[in-house]
Amino acid sequence: MLKDAIVVDTEQVRSHLDEVVRSTVEQTLNQLLDEEADRVAGAGKYERSPDRQDTRAGSYRRKLQTKAGEVELTVPRLRKLPLETAIIERYKRRESSVEEALFEMYLAGVSMRRVEDITEALWGTRVSASAVSGMAQKVYGQIEGWRNRRLEGTHAYVYLDGIWLKRSWGGEVKDVAVLIAIGVDQEGFREVLGVTEGTREDAQSWRIFLRHLKERGMKGVRVFITDKCLGLVEALAEFYPEAAWQRCVVHWYRNVMTAVPQGKVREVAAMLKAIHAQEDRTSAEQKAAAVVEKLEGMRLAKAAGIVREGVHETLSYMSFPREHWRCIKTNNPLERLNREVRRRTRVVGAFPDGQSALMLVAARLRHVAGTRWGLRRYLDMTRLTEPALTTDLTTDLTTTAA
Repeated sequence: MLKDAIVVDTEQVRSHLDEVVRSTVEQTLNQLLDEEADRVAGAGKYERSPDRQDTRAGSYRRKLQTKAGEVELTVPRLRKLPLETAIIERYKRRESSVEEALFEMYLAGVSMRRVEDITEALWGTRVSASAVSGMAQKVYGQIEGWRNRRLEGTHAYVYLDGIWLKRSWGGEVKDVAVLIAIGVDQEGFREVLGVTEGTREDAQSWRIFLRHLKERGMKGVRVFITDKCLGLVEALAEFYPEAAWQRCVVHWYRNVMTAVPQGKVREVAAMLKAIHAQEDRTSAEQKAAAVVEKLEGMRLAKAAGIVREGVHETLSYMSFPREHWRCIKTNNPLERLNREVRRRTRVVGAFPDGQSALMLVAARLRHVAGTRWGLRRYLDMTRLTEPALTTDLTTDLTTTAA
């Protein structure tokens, strides 16, 4: 009976506390506005003083969204002097921390409609798409600075790939390519090195992107990990001839499987994986020769030709520390990042132009780079300097391109 004698309505208590906090913020801001008006005027309201510079001319009301909720401000007017208050910027309707939170939600993958719903639930008013767009323009300058920043240090492993998005163009929906590069620095941390718009994934687009990276200071590259995109290998040989090229093993498997009947996919996949399960490159090449012979015996001549011609492109990783093999034989680190970008861009649908697509992708990559993805050590790069490490990089870009 005593247990039920006092019942606390937690919802009512919480509501009361919220109102207390909101009203306190409102009173404090209004008091600060009054004090600032007195300072600019040179005297308080109704005060007689030889230092007075101006007199009051009434006031006007305006609302402001804060973390404590919506408050109503009484902004004083002066007859002659402008009151450019430092308390709240002119025409500003939201506290800067609220704006930052809203745009962070947008960049983190929350759809525009969901942002509007959240603001209505929190403050009773909706933030329109145009308001979020206005916030975006303020942040895009920072994103451009980050996208064109100087690259410091060296990046031994660099992953390259492109992502296709949709854009509206003259009433039609067309494709736009966004090219992305990530790398592993000398300390073993991953870093987003570059992101730029490409007309398509062709040689010219890759040349422009690689020139952009090189001019910003990308150096010390030991190996590029990519798919065999059109013109990419030739562009790499032009700008980084001393670096090796590792063709993504997973993409190569898929390429071989296009020439394999569905009923034999499992068997052939096991044969291909056996090549990359070998302890060194020599053994892998011998295993590849045996796989080619077996494929020909299975009357899969086309698949055998793909393996014969391309297997050496997938074995460059074996010239690097064994502890790094799993991370550098495929383009999976960048593929996973691309999936995160697609998750964010999927809610947009078609972009109005390539620049807006580039900005949103860059914003998302910048956001991810500041999370555990970029703050956790990915590889132990001291392995690269160990004396026992063999540096047989015979499959360099020049040989591959030839």
